[in-house]
Amino acid sequence: MSENQVDHALVPDPRRWFALVVIAIAQLMVVLDASIVNIALPHAALPRALGGLAIAPKNYQWAVTAYTLTFGGFLLLGGRIGDYQGRKKTFLVGLVGFALASLLGGFSVDQQMLFGARALQGVFGALLAPSALSLISVTFTDSRERAKAFGVYGALSGVGAAIGLIAGGLLTQYLSWRWTLFVNTPMALLAVSLAIPNVKESRVEGHPHYDIPGALTATAGMISVVYGVSEASTYGWGSNSSWPFIGLGAVLLAVFFVIESKKQQPLLPLRLLTDRVRAGAYLTQILVALGLFGMFLFLTFYFQDIHGYSAVKTGLLFLPFSLGVIVSAGVTSQLLPKFGPRPLATIGTLMSGAGLTWLSFLKYNSPYLAHVLPSQIVMSLGLGITFVSLASTALFNTSSRDTGAASAVLNSAQQLGGSFGTSIANTIAVSSTSAFIVANLPSATRSSTMIRNFLAPVHGYDMAFRFGAGMMFVASACFFFMVNIDRNHLGQHDLPEGGVLV
Repeated sequence: MSENQVDHALVPDPRRWFALVVIAIAQLMVVLDASIVNIALPHAALPRALGGLAIAPKNYQWAVTAYTLTFGGFLLLGGRIGDYQGRKKTFLVGLVGFALASLLGGFSVDQQMLFGARALQGVFGALLAPSALSLISVTFTDSRERAKAFGVYGALSGVGAAIGLIAGGLLTQYLSWRWTLFVNTPMALLAVSLAIPNVKESRVEGHPHYDIPGALTATAGMISVVYGVSEASTYGWGSNSSWPFIGLGAVLLAVFFVIESKKQQPLLPLRLLTDRVRAGAYLTQILVALGLFGMFLFLTFYFQDIHGYSAVKTGLLFLPFSLGVIVSAGVTSQLLPKFGPRPLATIGTLMSGAGLTWLSFLKYNSPYLAHVLPSQIVMSLGLGITFVSLASTALFNTSSRDTGAASAVLNSAQQLGGSFGTSIANTIAVSSTSAFIVANLPSATRSSTMIRNFLAPVHGYDMAFRFGAGMMFVASACFFFMVNIDRNHLGQHDLPEGGVLV
């Protein structure tokens, strides 16, 4: 890259904060879409005469996993397409495609059409998400401004699932379950209209190379593993329907790494994984997602099934969690240049683990204000710190030609960790619930209805929360021992060779 190009790239973009607004809208849309249909699903599953699609209970999971499968499976390819074709161009294509797929899902006439539309959302989300994170990295050249930008990104990554639950409840109760899909279309079109004048193009120079064998094996491997895990959550880990897919996925991913090690222009440059700092960030992201995603699911069940709260009230009870992450992320963006990510993320994951541990002593009649709310606050404050630190660390000293791939790996880590974590936590909750019933019914002093419908399920939720807490504590140790950069190194995150801002 010429000296003029370098100087031009390092000149602060006067419209960079407008660009951040666009990226924030897109990131929120992608993240919340993984959870927004959760509360709406019981309404979508109603008989056709009542406005639903008559979805069988065994197929409920596909309204969620059809999205996460394709989203996690195509992220690496989406990141590389953005690198070569232009991140702004890929970002815009992802937005338009996401808008159209959401519109298609809202007009679904049967469950197959709904699941197909959710899968398409995942494909376009895989184009959108890595381009969004890459655009932050190349748009903000000052380390302090970049920290603030990552603060916004980290906050949205953390609160997206909770906001999805709130929005899902409001839209379902006051409009229709279809609006949990329709709502994406105006959001995406708004982002497109703002992105065209405010976001600058950036891309890698040279002949595009997409490593098709690597793309096919990586995508097929991740989809196979996630599908196997989703089958295990439905039929149990001992079923024959899960392990063949998990095994096949593991083989395909092993083949993928062999291919990448021999390619001159790989889909996933292995230097991203051999760097200790980035590897620590990716592994921490997986562990945090393993511990976090199940919490939303089981706390939703607790509110609706145990206490009988409405969809709107359930969503609103997650609002303090969202606010906690937003406040914490904003503060962290100010602290990051002063202290560096290592102490911050270590403390953040410890706080999240403590919050989940507190939540794991939940009883069927625990008061919200005295138990659920304080545990949510501790957890959310810790997650705000963690997500900002992870987003910054994952792109630490990454060359411009690798930012798309580095961003895709971070997003893949979250999606795959979340898929695994939800399935494992669900298995723990189900088995713990059954064991509680077996252990308590023979000598029960309370009615079997109380045990089966209240005491046993809450015991299962608690065991799932403790699994999540354990993952957070492991994540804390992982980040502390692997990410050995401080505040002085953080300022070196400049735009290196290979990137052009147009």
